[in-house]
Amino acid sequence: STIPKTQSSSSSSSMAMASALPLLLVPRPIVSPRPAAAGRFLSLSAPLSTAAPAPAPVEPLKGGGRLARLQTLHAASCCNSAPAAASGGVEAARAKGLQLVAWYLLSLDKHPVATKAVTSAVLTLAGDLICQLVIDKVPELDLKRTFVFTLLGLVLVGPTLHFWYLYLSKLVTISGTSGVISRLLLDQFIFSPVFIGVFMSLLVTLEGKPSLVVPKLKQEWFSSLIANWQLWIPFQFLNFYFVPQKLQVLAANFVALAWNVILSYKAHKKVIAE
Repeated sequence: STIPKTQSSSSSSSMAMASALPLLLVPRPIVSPRPAAAGRFLSLSAPLSTAAPAPAPVEPLKGGGRLARLQTLHAASCCNSAPAAASGGVEAARAKGLQLVAWYLLSLDKHPVATKAVTSAVLTLAGDLICQLVIDKVPELDLKRTFVFTLLGLVLVGPTLHFWYLYLSKLVTISGTSGVISRLLLDQFIFSPVFIGVFMSLLVTLEGKPSLVVPKLKQEWFSSLIANWQLWIPFQFLNFYFVPQKLQVLAANFVALAWNVILSYKAHKKVIAE
């Protein structure tokens, strides 16, 4: 009677092991140890770090992607630095311009006659060159004509205008619009007719044609005076009204270039025989 019991118990244990075998064969997940203890020990020795976590490593890009990214970053840096460089260039040019103006004003204070004479010479030189190249369209520059025209700007125009404006400011002491109109009338209807006649006469004489002085004045003096009034009366009104006396010649130089082109054309226009 004991043998059947032994057989039955062994058979039941064999069945239990067979049913538990699949559970033993299933892989169990590996549980990592908890870092709580390590964190606890670190907190005892040093304060907790507030630094940002380290960035994840960048994986290399495939197919030349890294080169493309570097080119993109370089282009972006160039584009970002371009406005700054352009702004720096503008500021540098502006600073140089202000330095030039300051130097010119200082020269006007120290050497007013010489500074205005040289300025007038430069303007008459440029005016005659523009007249020959743009209006007359000569095949070859007349250097003698340019030299004489520039010489008159140096020794006649600049110094004469300096002393005339200085005398005019002392002659007319009325302030406001009445003073401006008085100076304008004296400048345009007394000084300008005489000055244009003297300038043309000296120019023709220095060019070796003294016999043409009278015919030149008969032909070109009045038309030159009309052109002078059209150009200078509006400007001189503003010049006398807004600009200090010391800077009036400097302000007039901006219009003088256009006037020198007209004057060079009128003074060198061929005299038509009657």
